[in-house]
Amino acid sequence: MGNDTWRRCSSCKTDIPFGAIYWVCNVSTCNRVRVALYFCSVPCWEAHLPTMRHRESWAVEQTAPNRAQYEHEQAEQEVRTVREPRERQVVATRTPTPVVSSGNVPIDVLIVASKLKNYVRAKSGMRTSDTCMDALSTIVRDACNEAIRRAAEDGRQTLMDRDFRRY
Repeated sequence: MGNDTWRRCSSCKTDIPFGAIYWVCNVSTCNRVRVALYFCSVPCWEAHLPTMRHRESWAVEQTAPNRAQYEHEQAEQEVRTVREPRERQVVATRTPTPVVSSGNVPIDVLIVASKLKNYVRAKSGMRTSDTCMDALSTIVRDACNEAIRRAAEDGRQTLMDRDFRRY
């Protein structure tokens, strides 16, 4: 991407410059952070419709940020990604547990959303919010950190079922 490019069109891969008008889909699944579809024109937006099979949708006109706004947002996001895992760990665990590995540990969603949603619906008939995946991933990371500590105390390099305690 060039110096004047904010994003690329998700359909035709044309550069969308800083401060330019672009279009997004009004459907929430097209606007999630992981998907994040951006279109340089309405015809490019229309090109994604056959694949996504939306029942009812429209293109929403937006304006790309200028370079200064974009760089400021990126800096804030970097600060959040560095702070959030530590803050979540302290809040979610009873006692903070050290991470044994060195380097940056990725903070990804560890839960299979479709499986969890199917389970909750079958068990209770309820729906499941997407925010549950982050919360449960934090719980799984905390349980893994504790299991890693236990395995290391036993002198093992393999996690076993006995390293996980039920809550």
